[in-house]
Amino acid sequence: MPARVPIPRPETIQHSPLEDVQGLLTGVFLCSFGITVLTHLGLITGQTAGLAVILSYLTGLSFGWWFFIVNLPFWWLAWRQMGRSFTLKSLACVTGLSLGTALMPAGISFSHVNPALGAVLFGLTTGLGLLAAFRHGGSMGGLGVFALMVQDRFEIRAGYVQLAFDGVLFAIAALLFAGAVVAYSLLGAVVLNGLIAFNHRRDWYVAR
Repeated sequence: MPARVPIPRPETIQHSPLEDVQGLLTGVFLCSFGITVLTHLGLITGQTAGLAVILSYLTGLSFGWWFFIVNLPFWWLAWRQMGRSFTLKSLACVTGLSLGTALMPAGISFSHVNPALGAVLFGLTTGLGLLAAFRHGGSMGGLGVFALMVQDRFEIRAGYVQLAFDGVLFAIAALLFAGAVVAYSLLGAVVLNGLIAFNHRRDWYVAR
C-alpha cells in the first residue's frame, strides 16, 4: 500500500509572495467589476464601499476617490490590530480597487442589465473578490478590517458583522433613494454577505 500523504493542518498553510499577488489581484479585479455593474445600475451597497457609492451619487465625485478617502481612518486600526502585512496588503487592495473602478468603465459597457440579475452578479463577483483578498491575508479595507478583527477575537463570522452594519446603512439609504433602488441593492448585499458568511471560516481555511 502506498504511504498516505498527510494533509497540512490549516495553521500550516502559507502562501508564497507570487500566490499572494495573484490572489489579491484577482480579488481587486472581481470587486472592480462588481462595483462597475452596481454603479451602472445606480444601485448601492453596504460597508465602506456603500458609503463611498452613496457619497459619489450625492456629490458627483467618483467612487474611487471616496472609497480611498473613507478608508483612511481604518488604517491605524488595521496596523494596531491586524499587523503590518495585513495592513499593507489591504492598502494595496484599496488603492487597486479605487483605480480599477475608475479605469474599468473605459473597457466595458452595458446596453441592458436587469436590476435583479445585476444585483446578484454584483454580490457574487464582489463576494468572491473579497474571499480572495481574505484568503491571501488582505481585505478591501474599512469595515472588512473591523469584521475580520471581530471574527478572530470573538468567533463571530465576518459576513454577519458586515450584514449588521449594512442593515443600518440601508435604513439610512431608504430615506434618500427610491424603494426599488433600495430593494435591488439589498438583494445584492444579502448575496454578497451570505457568500462570505458561508465560505469564510477560520476553522476551514487559515492562510498567512
